[in-house]
Formats: sequence, C-alpha cells, structure tokens
Amino acid sequence: MRYKLFVLAALAGMSVGAGAAETASLVAKQAEKMFLESFRSDNPKYWMRRLEQDEAMRLCSTYKDNPPAKIRQQIQLKEMATIRYPVDGKLIGDWMEGEKLASSGRGGHIGFIQPDPRGTPRGGNCYACHELSPREVAYGTIGPSLKHFGRTRGNGEDVIKYVYDKVYNSNAFSACTNMPRFGYHSWLTPEQITHIVAYLLDPESPVNGD
Repeated sequence: MRYKLFVLAALAGMSVGAGAAETASLVAKQAEKMFLESFRSDNPKYWMRRLEQDEAMRLCSTYKDNPPAKIRQQIQLKEMATIRYPVDGKLIGDWMEGEKLASSGRGGHIGFIQPDPRGTPRGGNCYACHELSPREVAYGTIGPSLKHFGRTRGNGEDVIKYVYDKVYNSNAFSACTNMPRFGYHSWLTPEQITHIVAYLLDPESPVNGD
C-alpha cells in the first residue's frame, strides 16, 4: 500500500506533456482515495475528521508549504483571529501540570493495532520536537531548543501572550509551520495551554533550571 501511494504521488507531480494537469489531478485524487481507504473502516468518525483539510492546510498543500508573501499573510491573519482565551483571562498556569502535558504523547493515536481509547487524556508531546528541561535527555530536534526559554525571554505580559498564542495556533505567526495548532483543533483546552506557558516561563520550572 505504501509503495502504491508513493508511485501515485510521484506521478501526480510529473509533467507529461499535453493533458499533464488533468492527469496529475486525476492521479492525485486516486492517491487521496487510496490513502483514506487505508484506514480501518471501524475507526470512529471523530478520528477520521482529523484527515480533512481546512483552508489553511489546503493553501499550504497547494504551495508545498511555501506560499507567496500575500497568501502567507492572509493565512496568518485568519489564523490569528481564531485564538481564544481562558474565561478568567489568566494566560499562565501551573508549570507542574504543564510538565505532565509536555511529556505525554498519549490521547490521539490512530493505531492500526492498538489505538488510544476514546477519553484517553491528551498530551502536548512537546518533547517530540523540542528540547525543554535539561533533565530530559530524549527529545526531538524538528523544532528549536526551548531550554532556558524563560531565562532568555523573560516572563513579561507580552511574552506570556506570545507563547500562549503560539501554542494555541502556530500558523498565526508562521504559515505552514510543522508545529500543531493545539488550541485551534481543540487538542488542548485554553486552560491546558496556560500550563504549557507556565512550563516554559515560570522561573521554578525545570525548563529554566540548570
């Protein structure tokens, strides 16, 4: 199945003379159909909805994650308008709760063998892409290191708001970024995002320790 998808995707990107655009479009649709059919038929509908692209994702796909400046600005403005805040207006929470969220990758596995049961608490899985606490030696490098983030940036109101907004909807700052839109997709609640903010900025957080 993966080989077939690879071949179809490659063909979709080829230029083959007359009718190339129509051929590429047809092959792309076939590849998309095959991709969707590769998932188990008994997967819950709320999982399958995660495969649907919104406008920002469609634009990023169209321009291969490198849209022209005007389109990039359009995406960022629209995504910024989606950001919602906690009812109490407090944007920095409990760093210890944030540590738990940053360390957990559970809650959203669409597994072919053992998916996460519905209701499994969701985590941010931050270590998959970032270095954070110096005491955690396993981390990804897709994103920048965030070790000592609060030490470097401080924890003023402008920094707190920036971090909250970035975690809520990263596309508001960098269109087509690899970083998930945790708040926009309701993956994390506004309150949970405040705990992530605290984990990054609180002076007592291990992120800002030695």
